[in-house]
Amino acid sequence: MAYVDTEIASQPDCWRQAAEVAATSTAALPRRGERVAVVGCGTSWFMAMAYAGLRERAGHGETDAFPASEFPTGRRYDRVLAITRSGTTTEVLDLLHDLRGTCPTSVVVGDPASPVVDAATDAVPIPFADERSVVQTRFATSALALLRTSLGENLSAAAADAEVAVRAPLPIDPARIEQATFLGRGWTIGLAHEAALKCREAATFWAEAYPAMDYRHGPISIAAPGRAVWAFGDIPDGLSLDVEATGAAFVHSRTSGVHSVLGRWVAGRKPLDPMADLILAQRFAVALATSRGLDPDAPRHLTRSVVLT
Repeated sequence: MAYVDTEIASQPDCWRQAAEVAATSTAALPRRGERVAVVGCGTSWFMAMAYAGLRERAGHGETDAFPASEFPTGRRYDRVLAITRSGTTTEVLDLLHDLRGTCPTSVVVGDPASPVVDAATDAVPIPFADERSVVQTRFATSALALLRTSLGENLSAAAADAEVAVRAPLPIDPARIEQATFLGRGWTIGLAHEAALKCREAATFWAEAYPAMDYRHGPISIAAPGRAVWAFGDIPDGLSLDVEATGAAFVHSRTSGVHSVLGRWVAGRKPLDPMADLILAQRFAVALATSRGLDPDAPRHLTRSVVLT
């Protein structure tokens, strides 16, 4: 078993621990009414996107998400929040150093001994969610669980859904899929981007991501038999029928069942929390890697942290 498998399976407990950390970290996290920018790189950027959508939806204040390298330095915020697993990523460290003395900065980090802790005004370490793997899974979702809790959400049901997701059969057979597109709406657009990234990272697999409402404005043209469209959270009316008309498999945990034209049917169940649905996508990515003869613990051209010279 790859160690990424073990890290994926540990997510329900990590989310519960993250919720406990959130309860004791309110002073270090964005406060209601603050204008906030959230930054990260790669997976952490996608979690920033999800949190930004949730925070605005909850009425806590204007919230923007950026890759750390593309932060608009001429724009003023009440707080900048960084998400970084290693705490050594060059772009995040450079930005925090540039912002020192101009506005409060906070960081959610996996390694409490990393240099980002000193670079930020406030730090919220979650070392129990740190990972050995190059491909991020539990740190990303645990950071988002912490931030969702800080918005007043109760993550108990989500953690229970995660218990289901780490054990449930995959909704589609990765060995019979040649391409996947992931879709989201609102905060789940970030989850869709993350799911597609997992497939590219772990399995060098052709995967894309789009806002669900934009999917029929062009990208649906690549849908076909042997390909999959996987949607997170709420979906537009008629989307599933439009996808199925192409012959592609449509995967969505919030319908009465998860239907695949490739011949598999997962019995109806209550809707999964979209973050738990992401666990299924993580497992799908690892299974893709295995089916293609690749080692998900050694993705090509990637390192655990990007440190630039």
